[in-house]
Amino acid sequence: MPRVLLFTGKGGVGKTTCAAATALACASRGQRTLVLSTDPAHSLADAVDRPLGPEPRELAPKLDAMEVDLYYSMRKYWGNMRELVRAVLRFQGADAIAAEELAALPGMGEGSALLWLDEFVRSGDYDVIVLDAAPTGETLTLLTLPQVTQWWLQKAFPLQKTAIKTVGFAVRKTTGVPLDKGYEELDRLFGKLGDVQEILQDPEVTSARLVMNPERMVIQEAKRAYTYLQLYGYGVDAAVVNRVIPEDEAGGVMAKYVEAQAGYLDEIHRSFHPLPVLTVPHLGREVFGLELLEQVAEGMYEGRDPAAVYHAEPSYKVENEGEVYTVALRVPGADPGDVEAEQFGDDLVVQIANQRRNVTLPAFLAYYRLAEARVADGWLRARFVPEA
Repeated sequence: MPRVLLFTGKGGVGKTTCAAATALACASRGQRTLVLSTDPAHSLADAVDRPLGPEPRELAPKLDAMEVDLYYSMRKYWGNMRELVRAVLRFQGADAIAAEELAALPGMGEGSALLWLDEFVRSGDYDVIVLDAAPTGETLTLLTLPQVTQWWLQKAFPLQKTAIKTVGFAVRKTTGVPLDKGYEELDRLFGKLGDVQEILQDPEVTSARLVMNPERMVIQEAKRAYTYLQLYGYGVDAAVVNRVIPEDEAGGVMAKYVEAQAGYLDEIHRSFHPLPVLTVPHLGREVFGLELLEQVAEGMYEGRDPAAVYHAEPSYKVENEGEVYTVALRVPGADPGDVEAEQFGDDLVVQIANQRRNVTLPAFLAYYRLAEARVADGWLRARFVPEA
């Protein structure tokens, strides 16, 4: 299984630079490495100063790079799916134009990125895959896509497979599309998304690294991202602070900025503890090309293995004391007043601000009820007691 490193952060903080530098450092250590940009606003080609395409291209010994092209990927993975959905909609009475518009599956672009990742993980061609992900909000959309697509599949095709096979002949006769085979292909692709999610949620395989600058608004967004990534079960193993101006350059017009920067660096160390904080010195120039990326990597890792797991604390635990069970969910930085939790059947529904997650509970807790849920020390602890 290759090591997967996912870089995300607020737009403009330099996550692409950090991702590309990390990939170059891994390749320099002899690891077969791919850096894969899933950000629709691609800047990876600019960072490496080489033209890139929708398939991997070699940049240096043991280093490949590619930028996910939405339309290329749609043809590769989703062409048959769009035909299937369009046929079903027309069979249900939608006119041709409406069916064409609605046939674009929700999350098709994000899904393509995950399917590429699945392909590269299964190929065995790489030891390390570095994901240059989209800014924080889009990354959360990407990482929650498997649950969304499963819901969409169930709503769009409410019939069971056996029923679909029964009506498949009618649809085929009307539209020429074999519905039963199409459904199985669609189900298989969505199943792959679930497999990729398991890879991304394994802290020994995948680590997210949060890139930020020592600036107030950027730090606040990084804190929220840390909370939400842990909420959804994704491991974060480091905080990366990019463009740190060395203190010996604090004179002149930059003096006040460097003074404020020191306070923000202290805040970052406190807020993201126990994560290691990797700092990237400002090079004093625009970074592009492999030579400058190598300098970024040297400053960021200082001789450490960039593919190592720096932190792997679990984000979900089940504890028991007698007949009382506690489901503990890591929610670092969350304001206790913003956290709500309710039990619905086999799920614990957790809401933090505008983000919601359905946490599947152990089956035996179906016979228990939620007594209380509270947040302390970065953990949500939900206590379950036996039904009276």
